[in-house]
Amino acid sequence: MFGFTLEKKDNRTDARAGKIITDHGEFETPIFMPVGTQGSVKTVTTHELYDMGADIILGNTYHLHLRPGDDTIKSFKGLHNFISWEKSILTDSGGFQVFSLGEFTKKTQDGVIFKSHLDGSKIYLTPEKCIDIQSNLGSDIMMVLDECAPFTEGKPYIEESLELTRQWALRSKMAKIGTKQSIFGIIQGGVFPDLRKLAVSQITDIGFDGYAIGGLSVGESINQMYELANFTADLLPENKPRYLMGVGTPEDLLNCISFGIDMFDCVMPTRNARNGLLFTSSGKLHIKRKEWALSDIPIDSKCDCYTCAHYSRGYLRHLYKVGELLALRLNTIHNLFFYISLVKNAKRAIKDGYFRKFMNDKLYEMNTGGNHV
Repeated sequence: MFGFTLEKKDNRTDARAGKIITDHGEFETPIFMPVGTQGSVKTVTTHELYDMGADIILGNTYHLHLRPGDDTIKSFKGLHNFISWEKSILTDSGGFQVFSLGEFTKKTQDGVIFKSHLDGSKIYLTPEKCIDIQSNLGSDIMMVLDECAPFTEGKPYIEESLELTRQWALRSKMAKIGTKQSIFGIIQGGVFPDLRKLAVSQITDIGFDGYAIGGLSVGESINQMYELANFTADLLPENKPRYLMGVGTPEDLLNCISFGIDMFDCVMPTRNARNGLLFTSSGKLHIKRKEWALSDIPIDSKCDCYTCAHYSRGYLRHLYKVGELLALRLNTIHNLFFYISLVKNAKRAIKDGYFRKFMNDKLYEMNTGGNHV
């Protein structure tokens, strides 16, 4: 089961509010999706994710295929049951690993040969194999296999890459026949607007349940990323969800929501939390700084998360400095709650007709409220 309903459009930006239905319930968009690459959002439990308002999380096909193995997860009746998560799950195809594990991969017309980063063994992923793995995982939304080309590549390379991605998308959709899961196509095209436009035409002609914008936030400038995300979103069908993969900062989310994008994921809140970098309504805060040693105030006085309700900056700094694992957990709870709440409040502002003011106020506050570097 899959359905998308567009419920409200902002009259001063391209921001939109909608609703997605899957076999594991419904959730409203725009939405931020915590990343649980290996079947776990690092340092937090699924019940803590419920408490902070998460409605959908991500898993990664490549990593779960390696460990514990998609056949193992299938024996547990799917990823939902395996990790004790009753809401929706989206699984990436492993296509991003073609980019991130470049030195360990070899691309062919038929698929990708990976050299396992664990033991060096060879893993062969084809579009059909990716769908088969995701079918075993039982995710609600599957992604097609694609090539995320480096942004530094020239036009001839990107043109060849687009044709390969088109062929893989078509094969992915054909392989999906017989499964009950939904499937999203991915728009590539590097930094070239005309190739982005071509990719939209190619992938929408195949027809998918939703469309992801890929190949951004991989090294290009922020201005380039915004221009290309905005340009591409304008070309996508209005009646299908739009997903911007791997983006980004709180400022990125707000700007890209204003472009009409519905779904987001990023490791930034969890990864930065483990490095002591916290996101607040008045900017970034490095909890390890000495100035917080005697501070008895929370991370963010405007935040309603568990961490801010119970612990001071001074205590959190102490935990982080002495290497207590609790520091990583409490920091992650805060950062994820901040991201999820920011996007939920953006959705409410769209529905109530004041999104532009909401966005501008939040951006001003985060950029001028005192960056705690």
